[in-house]
Amino acid sequence: MIATDSLADWLGARTDAQLVKLLQLRPDLAVPLPASMSVLAVRAQQRASVLRAADDLDTLEFAVIEALTANEDARTIGAELTPLTRTTLHAQLKDRVTKTALTAALTRLFDRALVWQVGDDLDLTPSAAEALPWPLGATTALPDALTEPEVTAALAAAAPPERALLDKLATTGPRGRTRDAAPGTDPDRPVPRLLAARLLHWIDDETVELPVTVGQVLRGEPVTDPHALAPPKPALVKNAATEVNAVGAGEVGELLRDAGDLIDALGNLPAPSLRAGGLGVRELRRLAKQTGIDEQRTGLLLELLAAAKLVEKGLPEPTPDLDSTDDFWAPTPAADAWFDAPPSTRWVTLAQAWLELDRMPWMIGLRDAADKPIAALSAELRVPHAVRDRAAILGLLAEYPTGTAVTPADIGKLLAWRMPRRRRHFRLAAVTATLAEAAVVGLLGRGALDSAARALLHGSIADAESEMAAALPKPVDHVLVQADLTVIAPGPLVPELRGKIALVANVESAGAATVYRVSDATVRRALDAGLTAAELHALFATHSRTPVPQSLTYLIDDVARRHGQLRVGMAQSFLRSDDPALLAQVLAAPVAETLALRAIAPTVAIALAPLNEMLDQLRKAGFAPAGEDSGGAIVDLRPRGARISVRPLARRPYRPIPPNDDQLSQLVTELRAGERAAGARTGRAVRTDGSRTGTAATLALLQLAARVGRPVNIGYVDAQGVATQRVVEPLRVGNGQLDAVDPVSGATRHFTLHRIASVALLD
Repeated sequence: MIATDSLADWLGARTDAQLVKLLQLRPDLAVPLPASMSVLAVRAQQRASVLRAADDLDTLEFAVIEALTANEDARTIGAELTPLTRTTLHAQLKDRVTKTALTAALTRLFDRALVWQVGDDLDLTPSAAEALPWPLGATTALPDALTEPEVTAALAAAAPPERALLDKLATTGPRGRTRDAAPGTDPDRPVPRLLAARLLHWIDDETVELPVTVGQVLRGEPVTDPHALAPPKPALVKNAATEVNAVGAGEVGELLRDAGDLIDALGNLPAPSLRAGGLGVRELRRLAKQTGIDEQRTGLLLELLAAAKLVEKGLPEPTPDLDSTDDFWAPTPAADAWFDAPPSTRWVTLAQAWLELDRMPWMIGLRDAADKPIAALSAELRVPHAVRDRAAILGLLAEYPTGTAVTPADIGKLLAWRMPRRRRHFRLAAVTATLAEAAVVGLLGRGALDSAARALLHGSIADAESEMAAALPKPVDHVLVQADLTVIAPGPLVPELRGKIALVANVESAGAATVYRVSDATVRRALDAGLTAAELHALFATHSRTPVPQSLTYLIDDVARRHGQLRVGMAQSFLRSDDPALLAQVLAAPVAETLALRAIAPTVAIALAPLNEMLDQLRKAGFAPAGEDSGGAIVDLRPRGARISVRPLARRPYRPIPPNDDQLSQLVTELRAGERAAGARTGRAVRTDGSRTGTAATLALLQLAARVGRPVNIGYVDAQGVATQRVVEPLRVGNGQLDAVDPVSGATRHFTLHRIASVALLD
């Protein structure tokens, strides 16, 4: 109780700005609003709250906590020790830390109310000792453990049975019980050999313990040294900012192209969802093969598209050849708007989705607890700390000048020093995979943050779009047509030209320069879409910087000459031709029986087959028909791709919005008012009990206080049902309302009378 009282007094002496910062760092202390500093002090010492507050403490701050804990423990057992002060604490740690660094560490602990001062003495929240990320005494005792290189060499020399024993302790817990720890055990058995190699510590005749450093190496964690009270200095790699931006922009170009190909593939053939959710391995491989993207990258892109609501699970429309009882992964209508947006806007959509993604796509394909591969888009990929860890890794890179890269190993070590309680989150494999994903998304170039990524991390979407637009190659409005019927785009094409070239040619290879291939099928596709031969000739003549080869001209003319001589319509469908001999040739072919064609005139035949099937079968039979509408005009019969509506009630992860500074300042004001009310000496008092007598007495007492200018302590229940005590100076009472002045701020406040639970005059 003495500790609580001293902490309450210390909190009461803090400035409003310092209390606001405390509530920013520990928002759980403000819900619900504490009635007084004593209540705030009790909450600040609760174990769960202390452990949450300690998650962001660094190694030096934990060293301070350990020193205070050791001093308290020594005083508990009766040792003649004086309380620690700033001076005595620095004397203990002066060989390993500067006075400036120690002062900064104490300030951070004061800000979180984990340490406070009574006079010159430093006091510690009792539960803080439980937050230590290593055994008590690790920072104060002399180092006795093996170094990381020594551990690595000793593990390499360990026999398989010894390594299996160490792996077991690393995954289940550091302590193990065994009879082989007793003196006299055969020295060739695994436990004595490990004790001799210092890969195990002897506790007693039946207990051994895995050293912290050995466990960290076995688990792939960054090795932390509790004695290193200064942060490690990573090796920095310098790159030119222009080079970093150029590499990042190149990755963005591939990202947008691959994402677009995946949307098209899912639109043409939606992928069935697993019963447990997610996408099966077979479907993932099908998409990877169809788009030419490797499976791991395909999984990451699917996660980004789903997070950005460009792909969703449900029943797509239209649903040809799909089992209507099952869910499928398919594009949403938002994908069409995304395609039409500028490249920089499209990138921001995907990059922001990755930054806010509470999942780890790099875990796709890893084995779960049941030894089954983790599927893309499945619930197993959700990790609550994914967003926080991703922000910590990229935030560290953002601390260095533009163009500076840091190796994954150094990032892991520095973050482990800064947040030793979370060091397992920064294993080398996890940091490496996160940086690889950031590079794919276009946030990194040469391992350094590009300019657009820095703007996005600072929350400026408009600046991020501007930076990326400046880094991306400028769209070109020309192509290079080759004699082998290839069309080379020397850069990203302007949207209108890109659409026309994609209509008349297929992508053969993509990169900084995209190579398209023109063929009979692609020319026919353009003619089916309504373009004429003259328009195709004009397209290449206008936009090609090289002479249009005769081979392309002949190809277009040849396909156009045969195209549309047959016209297919709806009867279910009909077939007509101005050439009776050609129609007779079709009716004599085997395909006529397949389609159930029947002539109704020398130039017209009808069929029971639908229009698309009629076109496909006639083309397979060697004919070149074209589709037409009721007016005889050629219609565009290209497949549009399936789309799925976004579910309006789709559950999204809950992320509370932290209060802003103004709201926290108001909370501190209310807390001060409650503290004054709790410490005020009261005279005459009335408590409302709902009766007419109680209500009348309340009004009389408030009116008396207003007349004589006496302050009162009122108990008030707000609209949210939160009860508080406050000291006010009544001005007037009437119309169901009390108007009163806050004696500290001088502001006039208004209170509804029926919400006042009690009134007491102050002496």
